[in-house]
Amino acid sequence: MKHFEVSKRTLGVNFNSEGAAEILVWAPLKESVQVLLHESGEKLPLKKDEFGFWKSSTGKIKPGDKYKFVLEDEQELPESASLSQPEGVHGFSAGYDLRDYQWEDKGWNNIPLRDFILYELHTGTFTEEGTFAGIEGKLDYLKELGVNAIEIMPVAQFSGSRNWGYDGVFPFAVQSSYGGAEGLMHLVNTCHSKGIAVVLDVVYNHMGPEGNYLGAYGPYFTDKYNTPWGNAINFDDAYCDGVRQYFVENVLMWFRDFHVDALRMDAVHAIKDFGPVHILQEIKEHVNTLCEETGRQHHLIVELDLNDTRFINPIEQHGFGMDAQWVDEFHHALRVTAGEPRTGYYADFTGLSHLAKAYKDAYVFDGQYSPHRKKYFGIKAEKNPGQQFIVFSQNHDQVGNRMLGERTSTLVSFEMQKLMAGSVLVSPFLPMLFMGEEYSEPNPFLYFVSHTDEELAEAVRKGRKAEFAAFHAEGEAPDPVSEETFTRSKLQWNLLEQEPNKTMLEFYKTVILLRKQIPALYVLDRNQLNVEHNEEKQTLLLHRWQQDQHVLCLMNFSKGEQEITLPTYSSNWSKVLDSADPKWRGPMAAPGLVEGAATIKIERESFLIYTNNYA
Repeated sequence: MKHFEVSKRTLGVNFNSEGAAEILVWAPLKESVQVLLHESGEKLPLKKDEFGFWKSSTGKIKPGDKYKFVLEDEQELPESASLSQPEGVHGFSAGYDLRDYQWEDKGWNNIPLRDFILYELHTGTFTEEGTFAGIEGKLDYLKELGVNAIEIMPVAQFSGSRNWGYDGVFPFAVQSSYGGAEGLMHLVNTCHSKGIAVVLDVVYNHMGPEGNYLGAYGPYFTDKYNTPWGNAINFDDAYCDGVRQYFVENVLMWFRDFHVDALRMDAVHAIKDFGPVHILQEIKEHVNTLCEETGRQHHLIVELDLNDTRFINPIEQHGFGMDAQWVDEFHHALRVTAGEPRTGYYADFTGLSHLAKAYKDAYVFDGQYSPHRKKYFGIKAEKNPGQQFIVFSQNHDQVGNRMLGERTSTLVSFEMQKLMAGSVLVSPFLPMLFMGEEYSEPNPFLYFVSHTDEELAEAVRKGRKAEFAAFHAEGEAPDPVSEETFTRSKLQWNLLEQEPNKTMLEFYKTVILLRKQIPALYVLDRNQLNVEHNEEKQTLLLHRWQQDQHVLCLMNFSKGEQEITLPTYSSNWSKVLDSADPKWRGPMAAPGLVEGAATIKIERESFLIYTNNYA
């Protein structure tokens, strides 16, 4: 495995201390590579170096200057590792000096992963402005809510101005319509000043369709494997070393130059690498080296659909060393328990018994037969701490991949929304909210794109309709290319002062604060946990403890009042939260103080927290 310098970016056009542009591009199969200067039309030849790299140094390119690369006197293309695409994915690249931004976060050194309370957002729809500056305007709101880490959906440059971000084609360039590189740096700097960590969603399993010029430069893709979204990236075939360096350098840039605290890597199960050192392990090893050099801590989080602890086990234990993963199975079990029809991938989930298993074992399927997958699936995650698992009741995928993009707020009752929120926030895992859920946002989060290629736009439109052809009874799938589809997905901040949204927001703030204040909840010890459930009554009792403090989380997912007998760990139990309390617009409050082993009534679709020791 090739190790390279982690202290600075080497690929692309970079500026040295004297202000000269140092150029390095990987094009192993080309006979000539030149840089075309936009202003003068002059072409600067690059010299071929070893391993397929071409390089040069020049004073003729300054920050802000526009240029393209010319491959074999034929193709004029944007730079493969461009930092700025002000004219979009087909236009000229622009020089950008990563050292120009004046950082003010010297005292910042990330939040321990175990303390993360995540909030996923999409830059374009989170605010009316749809920019990084717009996000900055809501940071005080997020801090007051209680979240301490924002997870930003992908910002790598994509075609047009409306996209989820998973169609990015310039991994090093920040979307110009959001505010570009400087806008993102300013956002991160401001987040750190307010004690908020920044997680950036990145895509290393495929590239988007429009403006994807990587393949013209070299063998970035392989036909050995397929992904659902396009050509697989070449991590283990001939010429893969240059490809691997490209993506490792991308990771290092976000951490080193943008001060991002963590990356969430999209669908790593679609990354195919059968080489002796998996690309994720190589990324981790280089990040470790960077952390040693800078003294700052950075985290690597993966979206993983394999229930395979090899991805999150330490390198010393022959794992890939990822710090944490999303756990969709907790979401699936919770949704079915809350009434989601058992269709598609929900068919595998029984509801309450699987939710109880998710609390206990993280993975629901850890060796059992999966009818949906038609095979035995998963392994046990007994030795992995709670901070390695991120859970949620909704996210961009689970909302946006519904035909009509319905949020939980329009699918279940107000009471059930509170219960689902509590289910996530008392788990022994890292909780994540999806933007707007905290105040019961009713607007959908739909799938949207703004491809400038008309044929591609029409193909996406037809594909979306075909995907939901079986659901015609629910109406037509919204047009993903329409600007209205994008506009309908924006949050409605005016709802914060209206009911019932105002009450829901206060409820979320209260539960998040309790999670932070109660040791038995914020210490993520999976061994100090017990869970009991009753299928007939649709009730679940989650018991967590830390030293002499015991916490009971009582949940009633049924549509009727139920009884639950409290365990005898304490002679007295004091109530600290009751979602059915009239102050939360609930039907009736439960007793505030009860004796051990007492049987109490719990309202329909409600949630209670009792403890024996809470100051």
